[in-house]
Amino acid sequence: MADFYYLPGSSPCRSVIMVAKAVGIDLNKKLLNLQAGEHLKPEFVKINPQHTIPTLADNGFALWESRAILIYLVEKYGKTDSLYPKCPKKRAVINQRLYFDMGTLYQSFANYYYPQVFAKAPADPEAFKKIEAAFEFLNIFLEGQTYAAGDSLTIADIALVASVSTFEVAGFDFSKYANVNKWYENAKKVTPGWDENWAGCLEFKKFFE
Repeated sequence: MADFYYLPGSSPCRSVIMVAKAVGIDLNKKLLNLQAGEHLKPEFVKINPQHTIPTLADNGFALWESRAILIYLVEKYGKTDSLYPKCPKKRAVINQRLYFDMGTLYQSFANYYYPQVFAKAPADPEAFKKIEAAFEFLNIFLEGQTYAAGDSLTIADIALVASVSTFEVAGFDFSKYANVNKWYENAKKVTPGWDENWAGCLEFKKFFE
């Protein structure tokens, strides 16, 4: 069983939990208290020199960065390739969505909310505009689409739903993005591990109350 270092409130960590559920493997979950500095302990730094979460340690093989972990889990443990098809074009679209999530959507969340939550900084209206722009892009991607990349559930949907659900508990109103709303409502029903994802979201919500 792979060791999984995580926090339930973390969106990237929750995406890994959902993909693990989708491919049918159990993770040996190890809570890491960042505020207590547990990620800086020598034994963890030895596993992951960047001392970040999520981190997967699978029988001596260590990997971090959530979207890389999602791909690894499907390629190693998936009984089919439906979550990450082998077709180069389908895979390329999934990769684009994963990089969009990492560099645009989730990054906009971090840039706007993290300074407020963790440094008590005032809200930055320019950073908020970046969130709106990210949702506008996602809304365009989802035009006429039930899923984020192709015609069935993939790891792109799972990464994105982890991020979008985090925006929901942070209080961002994305109701005006009709395609995102429709996709999100479906994703909540069809994504394995959604209940655990939502429980983690509610843990994170405490930071906004």
